[in-house]
Amino acid sequence: MNSSIYNYIKQIVPEENILFDEPMSRHTTFRVGGNAKCLIKVQNKEQLIKLVPYLQTTGQEYFILGNGSNLLVGDKGYSGIVVKLGAEVGNISVEGERIRVPAGVLISRAATEALEHGLTGMEFASGIPGTIGGGIVMNAGAYDGEMSQIVETVEVMNRSGEIMVLDNDTMEFGYRTSVIKNRAFIVTEAVFKLATGSKEEIRSKMEELARRRQEKQPLEYGSAGSTFKRPEGYFAGKLIMEAGLKGYRVGGAMVSEKHCGFIINIGDATAAEVREVIETVQERVKERSGVTLEREVIYLGEF
Repeated sequence: MNSSIYNYIKQIVPEENILFDEPMSRHTTFRVGGNAKCLIKVQNKEQLIKLVPYLQTTGQEYFILGNGSNLLVGDKGYSGIVVKLGAEVGNISVEGERIRVPAGVLISRAATEALEHGLTGMEFASGIPGTIGGGIVMNAGAYDGEMSQIVETVEVMNRSGEIMVLDNDTMEFGYRTSVIKNRAFIVTEAVFKLATGSKEEIRSKMEELARRRQEKQPLEYGSAGSTFKRPEGYFAGKLIMEAGLKGYRVGGAMVSEKHCGFIINIGDATAAEVREVIETVQERVKERSGVTLEREVIYLGEF
């Protein structure tokens, strides 16, 4: 980044929120990855609207980051600018059965807010580790629930800084996808339409789902959750187990013995080791069953 770009950016974002050579292991749930050349913490939508169009005009490479829950950053790092949407980007607001949530807020926090207002429909999302923005883009889901079931509208920004509001139909939600996934849009906030319910029942359901996650998922280790999309007609974890890969390990990266759909960092993995496990799993499953596993995890930077 040259001095003119830096000087302009610090007019938009406080200087203490512009970090150089920032370890991406601090910003991803895999807890691995090299340094980003620069990471900018965006605090509100106004900063985002000013920053992104400017980066576009400079030709500077950049990446929009939420909680880093489906991201694997290479060990050699990322030479561009990471723009991180923090949880402080705006405030959650509730009107009747609608809850408006900024993109940088954790999905789990939004689910807790819904509980506090006696709103049901978001319980399934209470254990999803990502942010609202990432969850919308990927149509995140768990336990028979998906974002598409509760989203009413999504506010997005294009790379020129223009704001648009998309309704549920326009979002073209599908399994782990949406219209935004292949468009140059950035989610800024979403409105969810929920229903009035009993706080006790909502809390009980969230606690039950948390218990099931604890029993079945390796939550104590760094991971990106389910590494692969569910192939139509199959379960990724079952295919991986049948390929004899339960516990398969390269260095500090391993196929979880608790849930084969999770590739975990058992404490000292490198990004290259995680990637090797991912790609070995894809190869072996393809050889054994003929099924191609499509990863949910995004690769960023140099490995």
